[in-house]
Amino acid sequence: MLTIKVLGTGCPNCRKLEETVKKALNEINLQADIVLVKDVNEIVSHGVILTPGLIINDKLKCSGRVPKLDEVKEWILEEKQEV
Repeated sequence: MLTIKVLGTGCPNCRKLEETVKKALNEINLQADIVLVKDVNEIVSHGVILTPGLIINDKLKCSGRVPKLDEVKEWILEEKQEV
């Protein structure tokens, strides 16, 4: 199963990224474990300086912005193939 981590302290962009991930999963009819990482030390340990950050299966996909829905769907499908 995919593991998706949304890294951020709970700011509006972090919440928007979480919603984008949920929408992407729904549209491609996949399930994943979504983990919200709010601890600053853990966020930094993943190499993320600017939030929000998105990690899929331990691979950093983006940080410092909210990616578009199509980007998130593409990343999820890429990682699904590798599982």
